[in-house]
Amino acid sequence: MSTHSSRRSFLRHAAAGFSTLAVPRFAQAQAAAEPPPRRLQVEHAVAEPASVEVNARPIPHFEPRDRSRTRFGSLDYRSGLVLTSPFRGFGGLSGLRFLDGKGERFLAISDQGGWFTGAIRYSGREMTGLADVEAAPVLGADGRPITEKKLWYDTESLARDGNLGYVGLERVNQILRYDFAKGGTRARGEPIVVPPGLRKLPYNKGLEAMVAVPKGKDQNMPLAGALIAFSERGLDADGNLLAFLIGGPAPGQFSVRRTENYDVSDAVLLPSGELLILERKFSWFTGVNIRIRSIPLKLIAPGAVVDGPALFVADLGHEIDNMEAIDAHVTSEGETVLTLISDDNFSMLQRTLLLQFTLAE
Repeated sequence: MSTHSSRRSFLRHAAAGFSTLAVPRFAQAQAAAEPPPRRLQVEHAVAEPASVEVNARPIPHFEPRDRSRTRFGSLDYRSGLVLTSPFRGFGGLSGLRFLDGKGERFLAISDQGGWFTGAIRYSGREMTGLADVEAAPVLGADGRPITEKKLWYDTESLARDGNLGYVGLERVNQILRYDFAKGGTRARGEPIVVPPGLRKLPYNKGLEAMVAVPKGKDQNMPLAGALIAFSERGLDADGNLLAFLIGGPAPGQFSVRRTENYDVSDAVLLPSGELLILERKFSWFTGVNIRIRSIPLKLIAPGAVVDGPALFVADLGHEIDNMEAIDAHVTSEGETVLTLISDDNFSMLQRTLLLQFTLAE
């Protein structure tokens, strides 16, 4: 979601594998031979593939008021980075998916129609920076940047299923499907059929998070093959958050119980079948708050209202910003690591934060 300027003042702190996702050099030459682009509709759109310099500053303590504290709810703080770049299109990051099992190679998306690929570098368990970062415009079915179309820029959600990727456009409540085996981030997006209820979600409060349930080897995974789409603040008759099952064994609509005025910003499915939902809220009294809730995937079904406990809660007394993306990986030691990233809204008053936590057993 693009926050309003009044809100920003509170945020001063406030492939055949996926190797194809690194933007191929020949694609840059190919792009140069294409017809001149039409005017892009947003200021920070990525116009063409480019290498991106990203600088990183460490965040040694998640709670500056108590530097000895590392446990926050069910999470242990590992490390964090403040990311900056001279590249005009870097920022607004709203979706993140790892491309390997190590928590290194990543695919991210900005909410102004830009892809970002690269690798997180580590020293031991601590992140030290990003390397090999490349940017590229998100393309539509016609091979043109989607930001050439009116309102087709608010790319808020990203799901990955093998070489397939799904991008959710909030302002128009549509989903584009990408086959990354066909050109990596130069692949063209094809619209998929979505439920009528999804198309009716409110303007700028619509499609905000997506998770693809893999078919894979685990035949016991509930809802295998489904795409789960969550609204930011589309509400049912009882004031709960609307969500949708697209494809899979039981397509339909369900709801996530809304409590304490939190809205959905992203979600991730753990190998255990546990669905974690990243949420946030804002008020003039408390500023920005974030929360992570856990919901067993087996509870989700058409017509259901699902709920689950909060594993983690943080506010502006912690090192947070407008946290909009979450993903997970499992280390060689068997630890489940959660990675969160923030959307700075391309504002000088906000920051792009990359945070990692270990999920405590």
